[in-house]
Amino acid sequence: MRIVLGVTGASGSIFAVEFLRRLGDVESYLILSRWGKSVLHQETGLTPESLATFTKRIFANDDLNAPLASGSNPFDAFIVLPCSVSTLGKMAHGIGDNLITRCAAVALKERRKLIVCLRETPLSTIDLENAHKLSVAGAMIMPVCPPFYQKPQSMPDLINGFVDKVRGAVGLPVEAGWRAKDM
Repeated sequence: MRIVLGVTGASGSIFAVEFLRRLGDVESYLILSRWGKSVLHQETGLTPESLATFTKRIFANDDLNAPLASGSNPFDAFIVLPCSVSTLGKMAHGIGDNLITRCAAVALKERRKLIVCLRETPLSTIDLENAHKLSVAGAMIMPVCPPFYQKPQSMPDLINGFVDKVRGAVGLPVEAGWRAKDM
């Protein structure tokens, strides 16, 4: 499986970090926006170099010459985590002016899995319309909302609860879900 992860400047970069860390042997590529790098450092103290061991390659968001910008270089899933509403708006309107938005356009046109983990609140009517537009086009919209079913006891429990939701959406193995023992 080949996964591409885009990280924008919305708060919540720790979710992207944990998602990357838990990919294991999955072939993955990382795209960090300029503000994604900044928020990553502000929230976690990490740099892009800190994440290099968890991914095959890190691409600059302004590198529209990257192989990922072409539909002839297939990937199984493109996840934007966290996704800002600015990036959401660009993706919804087909504006591929950077590598993150171009990969989203490629995912949509090639009918590949696109998972948008929106991490802003509150949402305006325009934001909701943009999310709806992407959903109709085939994207999965997953607002970053950690689940509480399994009674998380720590911040890592909360983060991993949501990361498991994303892993499941991609088709990666996850631990048994809430009330699985009742089945």
